[in-house]
Order: sequence, then C-alpha cells, then structure tokens
Amino acid sequence: MKDGSLSLADRLRYGAEAALFFAFMGLFRVLGPDAASALGGWIGRNVFSRLPPDRVARANLAAAFPEKSQAERDAIRIAMWDNLGRVVAEYPHLDSFTNTGPNPRIRVTDRAQAVSAMADGKGVMFLSGHLANWEMMPITGNLLGFEGATVVRPPNNPHVARYLEKQRGLLGPKNQIAKHNAMRRMIGQLRAGKALFMLADQKLNEGVPVPFFGRDAMTTPAPAALALKLGARILFASNRRVNGAHFDIVVRPGPDFTPTGDEARDTLALTAAITLRIEEMVREAPSQWLWIHNRWPKERPA
Repeated sequence: MKDGSLSLADRLRYGAEAALFFAFMGLFRVLGPDAASALGGWIGRNVFSRLPPDRVARANLAAAFPEKSQAERDAIRIAMWDNLGRVVAEYPHLDSFTNTGPNPRIRVTDRAQAVSAMADGKGVMFLSGHLANWEMMPITGNLLGFEGATVVRPPNNPHVARYLEKQRGLLGPKNQIAKHNAMRRMIGQLRAGKALFMLADQKLNEGVPVPFFGRDAMTTPAPAALALKLGARILFASNRRVNGAHFDIVVRPGPDFTPTGDEARDTLALTAAITLRIEEMVREAPSQWLWIHNRWPKERPA
C-alpha cells in the first residue's frame, strides 16, 4: 500500500502504530539477540496472551487436540505466546542468525536434500509453516547457496512493511514477492531455476479444501500447481526453536507423488499431501505453531 493512497485517518493511525513499533524495535536492538528474545518471550507470555486473539488459540487447540487435557492445551498455548513474543523481538537481529562460529544460531541437518535439488538445475520451492521463527527458512536457503525470493504477506502498515522488508533482506533473499498478484513473478523465478520460500499453512478463501487436523481447511493450491506445471522440486524446511534464539532446520524431501494427468485432481491431491506434511511438523512441536490464525471455519467442529 502506497502512503499517498492513504486517508488522513489511516496516516495518523499507522504513524502512531509505527512509533510504538519502532520504540520496541530500538529497545530490542540495544539488548542484543539473546536478551531481546528472552524479553520478547516474557511479553508474549504475560501481555500477548491476555489479548483477544488468545480466544482463537484456545478454540483451535481444543478442536485440534480433543484428546489432551485442558492443562496440556494451556501449556501449549502459553509456550506459543512465548515463541511469538520472541519472533517479534528477534526482528532487529535478523543479521545475527547464521550457521557459522562456535555456537551457530542456525543448525541445518539433512542438507543433502538441498544439494541434490540444486544439482537438478530446476526451480525449487522450500515450504514450511509459521513454526518457531519462520524467518529462518529463507535465511537458511541463502546460507545454503540458493538464489531466490521469499513470498510474503506484507503488513497493512506501510512503515512497518518497509522495515520488515529491509530486515528480511539482511541475510535472506532481497527479492520479496507480495502474495497478491504474485503468480507471474513466482513462475519467473522457478523457470529461471531459482528458489521460492513459502509458508503454506494459512487460510486462503480462494483456495481448495483439504484436511488439516481432521477438518477441511481452505488452502493455497499454488505450490502444487507450480510443481505440476513447471516440474519444480518441493522441499520442506522443518524449523524448531531449541534454545532461546537458536534453531534447528531439517530439510526434508517433498511428497512422493505421481501425477495422473488430471490437472484439477492432481492439484488437489498434491495440496493435500503438502498440507499433511505441514500438519506432521506442527504435531512434532505444537507449541511453536501460530494457533491464533483463523485456519478453519468459525464453528471449528472437533
């Protein structure tokens, strides 16, 4: 959104939001990555958890894990808020997350999958969900030597959007593709043999219904359609926060899928396979996924 297209009320509101946002970013920057992450976790547990989105998290967890006790679901929910607070506090330090040094902040395992995909010379899609600090996936792709672009959904506030774009480009790809009207640029990246880094776990009203935690969820078919149309490789990047501001990234192969030639059926089936893999990642570390997203219909039947 361009600043010139904003109304006066929007300019004032976005300006006030940005002033508060940048005050916190300045504080987090001064503290350093570890202290900032710890403070962000405290804010997440004690402030974010008291805001209205917590009701969505409670409902989603109850529907996704009916077999768990209330105490178990509450523990997941509070840990989720801790993680989200840390993610926010880590934005001023995205230039600190590397895989080098005696105590690297990013550890990558099973990188042979990435090396094999790079050797193909075809486009590669790295897929994941809003797990741990999801900004680590495109940074990891850059560290592994992939040239490409991150597919993002910019925030509405243009001041915050410009800041996040700059921070993402410090160690991650400087090429960032906004999700709206993005398909042509995504196709261009893959046809050039480059990589796309995408989070494929959010609701898309114009998507296709596939199972996610036992209930149909409207899901983007773009990764499946691009893989089928262009022969692009799919890789999954499973992201886990392991110790404060440190992360383990496991690169996993895409679904073992053989097209039938029926484009619509194949797209739906491959989208379901991708979504199942993301669900498996969430189940491995449910406290590190973003449960405040309206992923399912409002009634959320168990």
